[in-house]
Amino acid sequence: MTTLILLAAAALLTGLLVGSMVGGRRAARAAESELSRSRAEISRRLADVFALQELSYALSESLQPRRIAEQVIGYLGRFTDVEGAAVVLTSERGGTTRVAAGAGALAALRDQEILEQDDGLLMAALGREQMVQADDADGTRPRVAAGVTARQVVVFPLRAHGVTVGALAATDPRRGTFDQQTLRLLSTVATHAAIVLSNARFFDLVRAGRDQWETTFNALTEGLAVVDATDAIRRANRALAALVGRSVASLSGRPLTEVLLPGSAELPELLAAARRGEAVQALTVHTEARRVLQVGAAPMRGEGEAPWAVVLVEDITEQERLESQLIQSEKMAAVGQLVSGVAHELNNPLTSITGLAEFLLEQPAPGPRDRDHLQVIRDQAERARRIVRNLLTFARKGPAEVEAFSLNALVEPTVALVNYEVKLREIHLELSLDPTLPMLVGDRHQIQQVVLNLVTNAIQAVQQNPPERPRRIAIASGAGGDMLWLRVTDSGPGIPDDLAPQIFTPFFTTKDPGQGTGLGLSISYRILEGHGGALTFEHAPGGGAVFTIRLPAATPAMVAAAAPAALPEPGGPAARSVLVVDEDPAVRRMLAVLLTGGAREIDTAVDAHQAAMLLRSRSYDLVIADARTPVSAGERFADYLLREWPALGPRTIFLTADVRPDTEAWLRGLGCPVFHKPFKVAELKNAIASLAAGIPHRGSVSAARPAEHGLQPGG
Repeated sequence: MTTLILLAAAALLTGLLVGSMVGGRRAARAAESELSRSRAEISRRLADVFALQELSYALSESLQPRRIAEQVIGYLGRFTDVEGAAVVLTSERGGTTRVAAGAGALAALRDQEILEQDDGLLMAALGREQMVQADDADGTRPRVAAGVTARQVVVFPLRAHGVTVGALAATDPRRGTFDQQTLRLLSTVATHAAIVLSNARFFDLVRAGRDQWETTFNALTEGLAVVDATDAIRRANRALAALVGRSVASLSGRPLTEVLLPGSAELPELLAAARRGEAVQALTVHTEARRVLQVGAAPMRGEGEAPWAVVLVEDITEQERLESQLIQSEKMAAVGQLVSGVAHELNNPLTSITGLAEFLLEQPAPGPRDRDHLQVIRDQAERARRIVRNLLTFARKGPAEVEAFSLNALVEPTVALVNYEVKLREIHLELSLDPTLPMLVGDRHQIQQVVLNLVTNAIQAVQQNPPERPRRIAIASGAGGDMLWLRVTDSGPGIPDDLAPQIFTPFFTTKDPGQGTGLGLSISYRILEGHGGALTFEHAPGGGAVFTIRLPAATPAMVAAAAPAALPEPGGPAARSVLVVDEDPAVRRMLAVLLTGGAREIDTAVDAHQAAMLLRSRSYDLVIADARTPVSAGERFADYLLREWPALGPRTIFLTADVRPDTEAWLRGLGCPVFHKPFKVAELKNAIASLAAGIPHRGSVSAARPAEHGLQPGG
């Protein structure tokens, strides 16, 4: 621009010199006068050019809008004769206009907000594309903004790329009026300032977008990486660095395969397919740290023509665990339905075998050899009874007997049961129980058997350790949220990864034949599930196993509701006459044999109809009946008996082989002792003696505690 001005000036000077030679002295004087004016004009133009060049340098120093506004005001103070100047800036989000800089007569406006309803020239210029100019020719001083007027005012909107970013105002030139040169200079300054301010705003947007992207990039809980055409990591977020145990800086430039899955052939194929734009299925990766990662990829534009890929790495270890638990729960539910039916069919014959074997052993007649045979029969029947009891417990979906109890108070005596074995095998057992735990509500006997099962399993695991490996078992309790937990950790050999998914499967066991049924952990799993809790397994650091029991803490209302209700007081004479009601002839025979003696009169009934006939014909001191013996459609013998002969309620013992939760809830509401088949003869005799003596038999009141004698530790 400077060169053009100089050339024009030279051409003009040459023309004037030629004219003076031709036109004479008079023309020479006129030309000399014109030449002086031209020289002055050129000098002023050159001064403007240098001043604008200086302004350009000044504006390029900063991208801060306020700093740019101050530079513009400082420039006008040096190179113009205006008495006041101000720069207002609009908010990029709209709605706010504020004076960023002001000097001279407009210094009072600095940092003030110009309201949208302001009728001054500053606000008026923001809605136009051309300058706004006003003076006091009509005797009224033009209004610049609220409370500020001037003699002469000119306002240039600062527009660039079709957007108004603010306005430049100048007032009261000392020469009296704004001449064309000053207006041109102000217009040029406004144009420069608008471009620089617009670029600064654009830069702020880009920087904010970058910062937002960086924040989002690093805030993602999933690992994220940008991979170039050679599979090298160009960018990685903090989540990915945490997943692979490295720093973010150390990942830059490293091959993704080396970082995530060394030696993998699938991962490079996944990245290549993603760069080609193909739909790819996420790859599941199992790391050495026993984490499960899911890796997905998508194409993105890279540097040059080579496509890149963006890779998403998600830790799905917990999801896999939950899915595994869901599958396990569904599997156990299906098996539970099966074993429930099988156990139901086995109950009656086992009841007969166990009862009669015990009866014969009590008789003095058998010889030593016969007694040994009977002992084998009884022991094997008892073994089968325990297996069936485990099956019944496994099939049950809810706790059988509900009461409030302390988890710590349950753990301590349970551990005392194995103290002798722990000392004998030189095992170091550590107890770390939180004394502030709230109460639990459920079947304490079932939970105790779960704890005993886990502790016994831990003892059996650590006793296999070689001499150089310590034998340690740690038991700790605590609370988190509304759940209590109990953790049993052992230093044994642990459970191989290929067997871990099967440990809660019914009948799965790694023990030798006869050493376990494979029901211990599966029954424990089901017991805790029925209590609203869970049983989980994980590998212990340095080897070994960690089993964690989780149970919901009881609220005060739950504790109050679980308080035991008193049974009705039995009355009447001693049990001399007894009625036995059961559809199974072997059970009737066994009960009749057991009850014979003590001058008792025993009647048996095969069904509800025969039982009703006997009850109408005579009175009984004791009734032992299968509660679910059908009377009619939808009615069972227990309800029928208590409705028609309510006085017999305190002298009735019910038997059942049904383990369904609705049946157990119904049985608990009857208020009578209930025994699940198969039962121990000694316990039944104890209940009979208690009722005959007028003492409530508390030990068997409930839909029974199927795990009380059934769950075998270490199974």
